[in-house]
Amino acid sequence: MRDIQNEHDSREIPLQKVGVRGVKYPVTVLDKTKKFQTTTATVDLYVNLPHNFKGTHMSRFIQVFHKYHTDISMNNFLDMLEEIRKILDAQKSYGCITFPFFIEKNAPVSGSPGIMEYKANYEAEVSEDGTKKFFIGIEVPVTTLCPCSKAISENGAHNQRGLVRVKILYSDFFWIEDIISGIEKCASSQLYSVLKRMDEKFVTEQAYENPRFVEDVAREVFLFLKNFPVKNKFKWFSVECENEESIHFHNAYAYTEFNEGI
Repeated sequence: MRDIQNEHDSREIPLQKVGVRGVKYPVTVLDKTKKFQTTTATVDLYVNLPHNFKGTHMSRFIQVFHKYHTDISMNNFLDMLEEIRKILDAQKSYGCITFPFFIEKNAPVSGSPGIMEYKANYEAEVSEDGTKKFFIGIEVPVTTLCPCSKAISENGAHNQRGLVRVKILYSDFFWIEDIISGIEKCASSQLYSVLKRMDEKFVTEQAYENPRFVEDVAREVFLFLKNFPVKNKFKWFSVECENEESIHFHNAYAYTEFNEGI
């Protein structure tokens, strides 16, 4: 049959990215406690398209991804992109998958178990010259209590839920769970899906004794990642913190990044 995608295009306009976007697919990722967990990812996959080609073969993105979806670990993600690049005869391939990551977490006093949902994503590009860039993103919900409110109020202090988003340039394997746990320790308190009354008392008092501005959380997470115990230290990362303020009609925001000359 006629293969129109491989036919010549005379407009001489290269395209930096062509591919598939918003694909929903079941994937299996590594789990520190249970070895693996199955979740559902939103998948974007692309390659570059030289000016002389009319199109690319969209179905091949899915064919290759399907081979890897039962073990989409950090290392396998790069292997998958390299295979896509080769099979589509491209100079570069790109990929991004976003997925909910679930952790069973016990309440701090009663020990009541529950499931917490976090968000993670892999974002990478692979070039034919061997250059690879791979970022891991993780989003962690936390609680923060305002130091200023505590200092000026006779009773209580306002607190709110916040989000911490980190993006890390991959340099060595790490567990997503360890990053999540460390981020949670940087806030006023952690969040839980199940809390009995004794747990609510504990969490409320813990937050009150550990007030944090959004700026404090950003700096604490920065230090945590800078000193994270991996064999090859992170060369680049960003930290983004946002509080959904409970007494202001705006969100509080802070951002910082670390760059060791990459």
